[in-house]
Amino acid sequence: MAKLSRLLRPDSVAVFGGAWAIEVTRQIQKMGFGGDIWPVHPTKPEILGLKTFKSVEELPSAPDASFIGVNRFQTIEIAAALRACGAGGAVCFASGFSETGPEGAQLQADLIAAAGDMPVLGPNCYGFINAFDGALLWPDLHGCRRIDRGIAFVSQSSNIAFNLTMARRAVPIGYILCLGNQAAVGLHDAIAGLADDDRVSVITLHIEAISDAQAFAAACQLARDKGKHLIALKVGRSAGAQAMTMSHTASLAGSAAVASAFLARCGVCEVETLPDLLEAAKFLHVIGPISAAGLVSMSCSGGEASLVADTALRAGVPMPAFSPETEAAIRATVNPLVTVSNPFDYHTFDWGAEDRLTRTFTAAMSGSQAVTALVLDIPKPDVGLPTGWTVAIDAFSAAAAKSGASAAIIATLPECMPEDLADGLAARGIAPLVGLAEAMTAIRVAGVADTYRSALHFVPLPRWTSDTSLTTLDEFAAKSALAAFGLSVPESRLCQTREDAMAAIAALAPVAMKACGPALAHKTEADAVVLGISDPLQAGRIFDSLIALAPAVLVERMAEKPVAELIVGAARDPALGLYMILGAGGIFAELIEDSIILLPPISPGTVRAAIDQHKISRLLNGWRGRPAANKDAVVTAILAIGDYVVAHAARLEELDVNPLIVTPTSAIAVDALIRTRSHTHTRSDIDP
Repeated sequence: MAKLSRLLRPDSVAVFGGAWAIEVTRQIQKMGFGGDIWPVHPTKPEILGLKTFKSVEELPSAPDASFIGVNRFQTIEIAAALRACGAGGAVCFASGFSETGPEGAQLQADLIAAAGDMPVLGPNCYGFINAFDGALLWPDLHGCRRIDRGIAFVSQSSNIAFNLTMARRAVPIGYILCLGNQAAVGLHDAIAGLADDDRVSVITLHIEAISDAQAFAAACQLARDKGKHLIALKVGRSAGAQAMTMSHTASLAGSAAVASAFLARCGVCEVETLPDLLEAAKFLHVIGPISAAGLVSMSCSGGEASLVADTALRAGVPMPAFSPETEAAIRATVNPLVTVSNPFDYHTFDWGAEDRLTRTFTAAMSGSQAVTALVLDIPKPDVGLPTGWTVAIDAFSAAAAKSGASAAIIATLPECMPEDLADGLAARGIAPLVGLAEAMTAIRVAGVADTYRSALHFVPLPRWTSDTSLTTLDEFAAKSALAAFGLSVPESRLCQTREDAMAAIAALAPVAMKACGPALAHKTEADAVVLGISDPLQAGRIFDSLIALAPAVLVERMAEKPVAELIVGAARDPALGLYMILGAGGIFAELIEDSIILLPPISPGTVRAAIDQHKISRLLNGWRGRPAANKDAVVTAILAIGDYVVAHAARLEELDVNPLIVTPTSAIAVDALIRTRSHTHTRSDIDP
């Protein structure tokens, strides 16, 4: 991974170019950067009161960080000169590289060669802001301010990053880092570089594409080991977004479901909107992770209480009932007409009475909940002094300090939380959350943050770099291969003559008979499967019809009546590699539209959690008097398939066990498909 410390925390910066470079210089000066600033321009004697230099060679020494704000051809020349003098890194502002087509891709390759091992952000990006040290290479306005500890934000889009700096949500931004085309510095480099800074509390990611899954996973593990929480907004779920992602970054976006599973495996909490990203990061910065014990909400309105309850339910945030002891403690502090429940509407009987509100809030915070929130929307500043609201805030703050509870104040509408008030709340250790839905997402993320930070290490599987020919195993060969890894399959015989088939039926009846050959991947559509055969005469006629379709006929013992049928498969995502999928099979496939992605290698705990999470778990547990399934057998079967996937990762393209028949005693694969690549890997084919 590229070492970014010198680039991101420079003592000297060089700025190359005209109008954009002048703006960079202005922004550095405004931010109070304490190091050397060296503008480079061939004709101007000074820029914004600073002496200029005509070229890299005239600079006093090798700059730690450089902004290259010239055209794409000159960018390559300057990058080469900076590398030659030992510079620490550069931001390449110009566009017209790989995002434009083959000619631009060649120019980007030339830029990479020119830069060598010197870190380069971009091309086609704004650069970075380091608000801790006032160091930035940023050619535009921004809303960052100097802070001592805060959140790092990494984006492949400069405009998204620009917009984020202007948010009025009291988000303490320590770093903004834009990557553009990721020619020489990728997401993984950014994560690793930011993880090295102890002032960073949370690393947030706006992800369009993950171009190196293995390096990304390793960087996330490094950040987790250093105590950083990771939150991501992954775009590219819609066809339109995927098309834009491809054109903007010229790299693979990865399918949405697989990308989500990959991020979770890397210990990255995923959110769906930019406001969710900001609020979740802010909560973790101010309070840190919380237990999953849930939320207690307090407000002076029944309507607000109902909104909170409904929003928490949608977000998956539990709101536990008060214990009898906590309920009694609260009841002793409120008017007898107040109903004590969670969410808690404390009414307005004590509005403006700080001492009484403090006692009520302290009692409500005495329970076992993970976080207590006060719902409070602040009036507009032009309507008068909000004294009652100030009293409520002071009472809540005093109660939080007295009880030691994790506390948040939530404005249901973003415009109802003034930024200066939010700053003050954060300074008191109270999370200022804006937007009810975003607040619930933040609490949910904080509730799983420690679990994600201790997630299983991701072990990437090898991939090839070029297309090779595909081979399809017939059903008998596929099931035999899986059986060698411990998967249960029906007793069977592969028959090429009528006599062999008759003997097999006599030994195994009742049986299923199937035409068996590599060309019959989908046998049902070809009328190549007949079930429940016991009669030898009938079996002979069936054999004759099936052998006409394939080189052999598979005769196997019929499985017992299922509790449920599952699909367990594996496939290859072009960006993220092999993944497994667990879904409902057989007659339930269309009824229960649900599937879960698993990334191999898998563990028994991961598999059991996936089974319990799946909608079909209700059938497996015994639905409406039906017998329960043997879940241990299901786990064993899925683990066996996973072991096969890992062992054959260098060649496996696709695997499908459908259905896996689940019974009260067993889990048996009655059909299987395996497709492999003929190519044998060398070390160069495998991600380093």
